[in-house]
Amino acid sequence: MSAVSNRLLSSNLYAETAHPAPLAPPLGTDCSVSVAIVGAGLAGLSAALHLAEMGVDVCVLEAHEPGWGASGRNGGQINPGLKFNPDELFARFGADLGRRMIAMTWGAPDFTFDLIRRLGIDCDARQNGTLRAATNATTLESVRETAAQCAAHRMPVRFLDAAETHAATGTGRYPAALFDPRGGDLHPLNYARGLAAAAQTAGAIIHGGSRVRSARRQSGKWLLRTKNATVSAEKLLLVTNAYTDELWPDLKKSLVPVYSSIMATEPLPDHLAARILPRRPVLYESGHITVYYRLDAQNRLLIGGRGPQRALERKTAALDYLKLYAERLWPELAAARWTHAWNGQLAITPDHLPHLHEPSEDVLLYLGCNGRGVALATAMGKQMADRLAIGPQAPINLPVSRIQPMRFHAFWPVGVHAAMLWGRLKDRLGL
Repeated sequence: MSAVSNRLLSSNLYAETAHPAPLAPPLGTDCSVSVAIVGAGLAGLSAALHLAEMGVDVCVLEAHEPGWGASGRNGGQINPGLKFNPDELFARFGADLGRRMIAMTWGAPDFTFDLIRRLGIDCDARQNGTLRAATNATTLESVRETAAQCAAHRMPVRFLDAAETHAATGTGRYPAALFDPRGGDLHPLNYARGLAAAAQTAGAIIHGGSRVRSARRQSGKWLLRTKNATVSAEKLLLVTNAYTDELWPDLKKSLVPVYSSIMATEPLPDHLAARILPRRPVLYESGHITVYYRLDAQNRLLIGGRGPQRALERKTAALDYLKLYAERLWPELAAARWTHAWNGQLAITPDHLPHLHEPSEDVLLYLGCNGRGVALATAMGKQMADRLAIGPQAPINLPVSRIQPMRFHAFWPVGVHAAMLWGRLKDRLGL
């Protein structure tokens, strides 16, 4: 296949293979609740579930349907940690918050898998570990340092040399890797839909097709207006991530929505699938421009990375680099048939950390998972639910910051394209 077909580009593997979506009709009549949540991604759904389980009446308003955004079309990887090493978190945020950030973010995969088991969500969840792979001498030292710091914090990680990494991946591309057994993978849209169904069973109300057009205080409460009706709430949680609009002042300008693309093969023959990631961890590369991949429960290879900074809606060869890269890793894939390709937006913040804002005691704003959203958003959903239900005495294991709009935000597409080109050049040069 030299170029990707129109049919393939409009084909999202997850949407084609997902369980039916739970009923989430548009808001049709006015209602009043204790907590209103804007956004039915993983963070919003997790928060709704945990609030409902605490007996709090909660309503979720979603412009499309639960899991429509990155929550339902990401790479399916459940990865531990943040972009920064533990020592840097200590240096930046102090011993107390740094320790809590490390415990929460590196422990988020365990929290997520435990939640999936408790709720019985059918989403092909497998806790087979995460590989963070070095691609050159510079990233080798970076991975080695991360492994040493994680081990110093008594995390169950292993540093793999070139031979061990080759055995773990089936390719000789990588000089080393960090293996963390807490990571894993799942079918993200099935997870999002299962989380939504569980939240509804617990008592949460979810309305799809209900974009919030305005949010304002009125008579001591928050009034959220949609096309057809309004919701009145004592407290508000806004979790729209890369699809944040102008609903809250300056919030959209505090992040950059970056498109990430994924391609998938047909189910591979057993003999070939046995050579690629034989123990079925997920992998992401350590570098300026990340490539990530996994084999799903049906032995399809899913490989993703930065692609066109627009929705994929027509014929293009822009994703051929992912196919060619996969063949570089495993030449036997030259005969494989690539059946699906899709993309979506994730939220990147200037400091590459998730941002939590609390303008007042009755409002929480959360965004910027920076590509680590499956586990992190799930864990943060519980923490934000506690904060909204209990109040300021409920700790949150992330820094609470003020909104900082980015200068020249309107030019983000140009900036992202330039950063991608520069990042790829640095990766080639080993910088």
